[in-house]
Amino acid sequence: MKINKFSNDLPKEIVSQIKDSIAIDTEATGLKIPERDKLSLIQICDANGEVYVIQPDRKTYKAPNLVSILENNKILKIGHFLRFDKSALEFFLKCKIKNIFDTKIASKVVRTYTDQHGLKNLVFEFCNKNLDKRASSSDWNKDINEFSTKQLEYAANDVIFLHKIKAELEKMLIREKRMDLYESCIKFLDTRIKLDQSGFKFDIFEH
Repeated sequence: MKINKFSNDLPKEIVSQIKDSIAIDTEATGLKIPERDKLSLIQICDANGEVYVIQPDRKTYKAPNLVSILENNKILKIGHFLRFDKSALEFFLKCKIKNIFDTKIASKVVRTYTDQHGLKNLVFEFCNKNLDKRASSSDWNKDINEFSTKQLEYAANDVIFLHKIKAELEKMLIREKRMDLYESCIKFLDTRIKLDQSGFKFDIFEH
């Protein structure tokens, strides 16, 4: 697997080649963003399967080329559990991500025959692959050139299957007539993120 590594931002010549969709994921120093942890890595995969791993400048978080993709409403952003990734990217890169597809939400809406909605489960069902998650607990804040091959492959695996998974889940949502329900959940996602960032991380709809 070829993985293209970049520091600070994605080059303009690559940005100009991305037209329709990307898969996206992030790594951070922990899960408590923004109150404690920092955005460490951003992984994207284009529709042709080309993988790019970007380590943002952890002081300024200025990445105008990458932001131009995230804010482009004509480019679909596919992610798994975008509640975290969208929140982290918007907070640190000071942007507003438009046009998204969340495979975890789609899975929960349509794969009602199971309670297993992790990325590993979706990759196994739709791509017949077993993900190796052993590198998940890594120091993602060290220099990008210090990452092992296994760590980079782990980061890449979080995006390379998402286009296929999205296509399969979309077919199921249409078949089961649940696309409207899924889209309503996506509309609520920005509000859910605002609640998270305001400290309301519990389910406000519980009794």
